[in-house]
Parts: sequence; C-alpha cells; structure tokens
Amino acid sequence: MEKVTLHKANTRGHADHGWLNAHHTFSFSDYSDPSRVHFGALRVLNDDSIAPGMGFGKHPHNNMEIITIPLEGGVAHKDSMGHEEVVKAGEVQVMSAGTGIYHSEYNASKTDYLKLLQIWLFPKEGNVTPRYGQAAFKKEDRINKLQQILSPGPTDNGLWIHQDAWFSLGALEKGFATDYLVKKPGNGVYAFVISGDVTINGTSLNKRDGLGIENTDVLHIQADSDAELLLMDVPMI
Repeated sequence: MEKVTLHKANTRGHADHGWLNAHHTFSFSDYSDPSRVHFGALRVLNDDSIAPGMGFGKHPHNNMEIITIPLEGGVAHKDSMGHEEVVKAGEVQVMSAGTGIYHSEYNASKTDYLKLLQIWLFPKEGNVTPRYGQAAFKKEDRINKLQQILSPGPTDNGLWIHQDAWFSLGALEKGFATDYLVKKPGNGVYAFVISGDVTINGTSLNKRDGLGIENTDVLHIQADSDAELLLMDVPMI
C-alpha cells in the first residue's frame, strides 16, 4: 500500500542566525525531531538564504553525498581537493565526501542574498575516493518536462553520485500533467516544491512543501499553477 509523508513548509525546522536564514526539512544542527531524521537515503534537505559576503568557513565531511542547487545567486566554493569554483543558479554541484574532505561555501555576491538547497544522501558504499562534479542545466530543457540532473554511477549526461538515486527538476506550466515512473523497484520519491502549487498522487502541495511517497511505481503530477519541482528518487534504506 502506498505510504505518504507530508511535510508542510511551515512545519520545518527554522534557524535565523542573522547572516543565515535556514529551514530544515529533516533534523539538522539544533533542530531535532525523531520523526524527521531522514527519508530513506535522503538525510538532509536544507533551504538556506545567506547574506551578501557571508557563508560557512572551512569544515569537514565524510561518507556523505552532497548536492547543492543554487536558486538565486552563486556559491563561492573552495575544497581540499583543489577545486575553487563559483556555482551559480542554473548549475548543480555534487561532492562525494567519501574518506573525507574539507570545504568552504560563501555567498559570492557582496550585495545580493544567495538562496540555495543543500541536500545530503547516505552513500551506497563507504570510504570512497572523494570526488567533485559541477554542471549547468538549461531551464528551457525542463519546461513541461522532468529534466534528470543526477543519477547513479558515471554517465555522459548530468551528474552522478555513489547511490542508486535519481534527481529531476521540472518547470511546469499551470494545467500541465505528467507521470513520473520510479527508477528502481523499492525506491521512494521525495518531492519538494520550489515554487507554485502542484498535486501529486492526490495530495495538494504549495511552495516549499515536501512529500515523500513509498510503495508506488508512479507519481501522477498536476501543476495547479506555474510551478518548479524537484524530485528525489532514493533507496528506502
């Protein structure tokens, strides 16, 4: 039987540090909710707004797959693997932390706020060699379609991580409807509404709402307004 987990936007954890305004779908930092620790392999879904010139100094990660999706502005990134990049809205960054990395993340702008999603997944295997990926995705390629941006293992198109997970972005016009087929038997899908209103498998969702669906092979998606949607197809570990 299909199992549905609804996380309305206003029920998320919230922390306002002045320079950082963060919303946490799952337990993170000072926000702890035993009923919201993870959705399968999806461990962290943070919705951050970062003040001009501010950010996170050098800090470590290990044995985690980290995906950063800037929504507005750019992230100035520097890491112990030798990468020094700006990741802009329209691009996606992935890091396999594996045996361990250090990195820093700052708002690249001195005048405008940076808004981003940062997502962590448990890896399929531990202690892999750390790696970095970054790619641009055209918005016109996801108008009224679901554009795959992430998959398992090396591919020619898109980014990849050490997990049987697929991410897709959609820019859907009001009235558009489509079906999403779950990529791997046993996987669940966590849908996050970046903007607008959608209905998925009969559940109405609004801006920044999240919906986890397990024990199904297909998602029926209807755009109730112009909407942007992120789908995360992950193992239910």
